[in-house]
Amino acid sequence: MASKADKRPDWVRIARWSFPALLLLIPLIARFPWSGADFVVMGVLLFGAVGLYELAARMSNSLPYRAAAAIAVVTSFLLIWVNLAVGIIGSENNPLNLVYAAVLGAVLLGAIVSRFEPGGMARALLATAALQALAGAVGVIAASNEPPGAAGQVILNGGFAGLWLLSAALFRKAARAA
Repeated sequence: MASKADKRPDWVRIARWSFPALLLLIPLIARFPWSGADFVVMGVLLFGAVGLYELAARMSNSLPYRAAAAIAVVTSFLLIWVNLAVGIIGSENNPLNLVYAAVLGAVLLGAIVSRFEPGGMARALLATAALQALAGAVGVIAASNEPPGAAGQVILNGGFAGLWLLSAALFRKAARAA
């Protein structure tokens, strides 16, 4: 049976926690050249993302709040994954990619300071979008001759900033409804 904090049936939670396991089977079945450490890192990322969403979803039954939390968690996951896999500024070994730790730090710090309240989360994600844009500017200046190039930097970082802004807008909607 579902807990009081989560009114959905148990199968929803089972499906949510099964999804990362199924995703981890893809590189195993397809025989990707992954090491054991690659599977561990991806497992931590996937299951960590589900765990973060579970925590955030318990904060509110509001659909806009939950959607905002899901978008923020998925965006964080994608930012880490892309940065670890191929790097955003040049290769994954480029030390300038550490600038994205500040972007993720803004989300984490904002969530803690706002105590996950929707209004505070909206402001934190606006600040995160601004930091993402600044990181993109660093990427354009520092790595315009490396893949993905200046245009790629603008598109990639603009996409991430757009996702942060979408999450902020949904948190703001949840704050207005509360």
